[in-house]
Amino acid sequence: MASHRRPKQPTRARVTVLTATAAAAVALSSQGASAAPAKPSKDEVKAKVDALYEQAEQATEKWNAAETQQEKLQQQIGALQDKVARGQGELNDLRATLGSMASAQYRSGGMDGSMQLFLSADPEEYLDKASVLDQLGARQADAVTKIQAKQRTLAQQRLEAAGKLKDLAETRKELGEKKKQVQTKLAEAQKLLNTLTAAEKAKLDEEEERASRGSGGGGDNSRPDLGNVKGSGFAGKALAAAKTKVGFPYISGAEGPNAFDCSGLTQWAYKQAGIGISRVTFTQINDGTRISRSQLQPGDLVFFYGDLHHVGLYAGNNMTLHASNPRSGVKYESMDNMPFQFGVRI
Repeated sequence: MASHRRPKQPTRARVTVLTATAAAAVALSSQGASAAPAKPSKDEVKAKVDALYEQAEQATEKWNAAETQQEKLQQQIGALQDKVARGQGELNDLRATLGSMASAQYRSGGMDGSMQLFLSADPEEYLDKASVLDQLGARQADAVTKIQAKQRTLAQQRLEAAGKLKDLAETRKELGEKKKQVQTKLAEAQKLLNTLTAAEKAKLDEEEERASRGSGGGGDNSRPDLGNVKGSGFAGKALAAAKTKVGFPYISGAEGPNAFDCSGLTQWAYKQAGIGISRVTFTQINDGTRISRSQLQPGDLVFFYGDLHHVGLYAGNNMTLHASNPRSGVKYESMDNMPFQFGVRI
């Protein structure tokens, strides 16, 4: 006969054990779900850092261009304000002169002109004075009209420049925020670089050194094989100046002499040769004559990437000397390591 007794209820001790077991299982499951991702490899770290460096340089060149344009606009605004001030001074002088004339006319103009002529002791003298006054008044009125027109024009120009400056300030703010975001990413990438072991860092340096030499031959980066062709003229002098900066740091926005970004180095180098070129890659491409890769001579500018955000100096034997990135600074590098676009001969 089957038993109809009620099932035995679990004891408090048994409940405690079951609860603890379940909690442990949940904890283990949670730990497994939130486990830290695997440490990125050396190659993954390098790829991410290189991508972030490129983004940073793109933002840097746009930032530099905005700063250059702002300086030009400020100069234009200053010149316009000076013109407006001079025009206002001239207008004030004319108004004072007209005021004096009005006072004189008031003192002598209490009666009709024909009556003044009738009572004048010397009618001819009166007519001469009246003619002069009429001519002077016409000239003064014409001058006032011209200056007022010029003043309106200058005021309009100043308003237009102020509007452009406002737009530029907003652009700079946007670029500054973008640059800050990229710098944050670079800091994160640097943290990843710091996780590499000493052996991994050494291996990475060795690989980068080998890639930088490329077809440029052996030797260290400070003295690569640049071939037998020597730079001449201003280009040769610019390259010679840039060679003295190998090993110097790369800093976004830096123009030398102790740190550089890519276009800052090329501008500084040509300045040492006595030639002024513009500040950023986007304008340096128009500072000379564009040439093909086969036409390059030492000291020519060489531009890379589809949006032309990177520039260096052709050093010879398929090598460029450039301010590369925050990790490597100013160095020689194989032209094959970046997508070459064209050269520019200054």
